[in-house]
Amino acid sequence: MVVKHAELPHLRRCVELAAEALEAGDEPFGSVLVGADGTVLAEDHNRVASGDRTRHPEFELARWSAAHLTPEERAAATVYTSGEHCPMCAAAHAWVGLGRIVYIASSEQLGSWLTELGVPAPPVRTLPIHEVAPGVAVEGPVPELTEEIRALHHRFHARRA
Repeated sequence: MVVKHAELPHLRRCVELAAEALEAGDEPFGSVLVGADGTVLAEDHNRVASGDRTRHPEFELARWSAAHLTPEERAAATVYTSGEHCPMCAAAHAWVGLGRIVYIASSEQLGSWLTELGVPAPPVRTLPIHEVAPGVAVEGPVPELTEEIRALHHRFHARRA
């Protein structure tokens, strides 16, 4: 995928947020919600180390948008994220009516990295976003940044080995 130059800062911020999550002892995922005019509306990183495995940044941004944006603003927004949404997050995204998703690394890529590292499969099957939320515009992966995300996941799982 070729990313528009203006989108790279949002994607780089996702990498920074994923690194912040890693430094906090959490899985390295980060996401940024951007309005139609390019304004950053909200951002978050993974918080599953708290014991609540639903604390994914994409899910948190869906909740935030439902509470703070009109349906039209949600539909015009873009979620930039370090990794392709899991089924839970893809469903939340679609249910609240958010617009486009741009992800750096695909679920397929993440799965292959975790297999390389000997990490057990998650309790929920990974699916491409379009299989869960067929009406959502999705773009990714972003090869320019994929290796940075891969390195963060390797660091996270190396610490746990």
